Amino acid sequence: MRLPSLHLQDGRLLVRHANELRFAVGIILLVGAVLAVLGTWAFAELAEEVREGTTQPFDDAVLRRLGALRTETLTAVMAEVTTLANTIVLAMVTGVGALFLWLGRHRYSALLLVAAVLGTSLLTFALKTGFARPRPDLIAWGTDVLTHSFPSGHASGALAAYGTIAYLAARLQTRPVSRMLTVLGGVLVVVAISLSRLVLGVHFPSDILAGLLVALAWTGFCMALLSTVQRVIARRVPEERQVEVEMPELGDQSPDLQTHAPKPTAESRATPPSASPQAPR
Repeated sequence: MRLPSLHLQDGRLLVRHANELRFAVGIILLVGAVLAVLGTWAFAELAEEVREGTTQPFDDAVLRRLGALRTETLTAVMAEVTTLANTIVLAMVTGVGALFLWLGRHRYSALLLVAAVLGTSLLTFALKTGFARPRPDLIAWGTDVLTHSFPSGHASGALAAYGTIAYLAARLQTRPVSRMLTVLGGVLVVVAISLSRLVLGVHFPSDILAGLLVALAWTGFCMALLSTVQRVIARRVPEERQVEVEMPELGDQSPDLQTHAPKPTAESRATPPSASPQAPR
């Protein structure tokens, strides 16, 4: 059986690739961890300010200003915009987007989308229940609400869903301009939904900022994790293929162990073997 011929140079090349992979993976995970930690820290600081009432004057001033500028047409438009982040709409957008990615063989991207939206929704619901901040009552509500105010579920859900979709779509673009336009489109959708909650009078500005921070922390970590997994798989597949090429089949024999019997010639195949000489009678 022939042994795989792994040269010293090939071994050094594999070690170098492994070191580069560890470095890249470490950098990506570090960026994701830093983003998650910064988002969590910023949310904690903001939550402390909200508990102490420091943000209340600013929140009230913004809502009063928006209430003075609100018209029937603007309220109707914002009521339509805010439905883009309703629970049922986000569930449908996430499900269709994940299914499209899965059928297009972008399975890790599909898992990222589901994990980002689902994780953000659970975190937001838990934080709403924990803080139990009442809704604003400075201006008339332009839509119906059922849960507490802090943090904003529409803001966090919009960033988790539409922000992640924009991120994944931008990764599929080849031109930098197309990537920028795709990300810009996602940002505009998130901003429009967040602004609609203020115009409708159902959230304070600090609620919106808190929701965005929650989604940014969790979604950013999920994106970093996706990039790490894809990089590991992209490096592992070529190495496995290289090993498969170099590894012989178990049934192969080494040329040194094969029996070198003379090949039969055409003459030998045509001539029958001579009989042994008979003794004279």
